[in-house]
Amino acid sequence: MVLAYGKFIQTVFDFLIVAFAIFMAVKMMNKLRHHEEVKPAAPPAPSKEEVLLTEIRDLLKEQRSPAIDTKPPL
Repeated sequence: MVLAYGKFIQTVFDFLIVAFAIFMAVKMMNKLRHHEEVKPAAPPAPSKEEVLLTEIRDLLKEQRSPAIDTKPPL
């Protein structure tokens, strides 16, 4: 019985190349799928406190606006 070492080593080497290529392809697909899943969610609605503070800020701006917009006479 003659053992063909060369043919066996070549078959193992070919298997490793194909296995590595498939591994890299699956890894790339998983990475792309993960990027698709991770999309930024819509920001949460502002809380009642934030809405109230925004209204107060806008009211203060309205009160100060006429004083700032008026130019002194030359």
